[in-house]
Amino acid sequence: MKGDIIIRDLKSGDAGWIIRQHGELYARDEGFDITFEALVAEIMADFIRSRDPARDRAFIAARGAERLGCIFCVGKDKRTAKLRLFLVVPEARGHGLGHRLIAACMDWAKAQGYARMELWTHESHQAACALYAAHGWHLVRSEPVQSFGVELVEQSWEIEF
Repeated sequence: MKGDIIIRDLKSGDAGWIIRQHGELYARDEGFDITFEALVAEIMADFIRSRDPARDRAFIAARGAERLGCIFCVGKDKRTAKLRLFLVVPEARGHGLGHRLIAACMDWAKAQGYARMELWTHESHQAACALYAAHGWHLVRSEPVQSFGVELVEQSWEIEF
């Protein structure tokens, strides 16, 4: 699967796909309500409207016209970038694509001069959390919350370059 997958920047049609995939997969797999899809839509709209190409980047994994995953690097301040909207579709998991996306995002952030990155996730995303740890990220906060219609354990992770 690896050889024919490219990682490219955001283009027309990707935002709708990202919002839909997050909404459908998180509803199916974790019971999230539609407020999660609204959050993803807000993040996407803000990225599209406010993107600074020197500080912000989208990474879309695709095989031909088929989208397989995404990850975003978004500037928080001069020193810090946020990793956002990491997703690999179920049929593409287990082939190293998540590693490729995280590495591409982190490498790009370093090349732009960021000294650190942070991300927000949930404890239930065990595969993603294992990938973050494998790439040197550290869990810095874990807190039970009620979000998106379910009980969750929210987590914050960071890495210094």
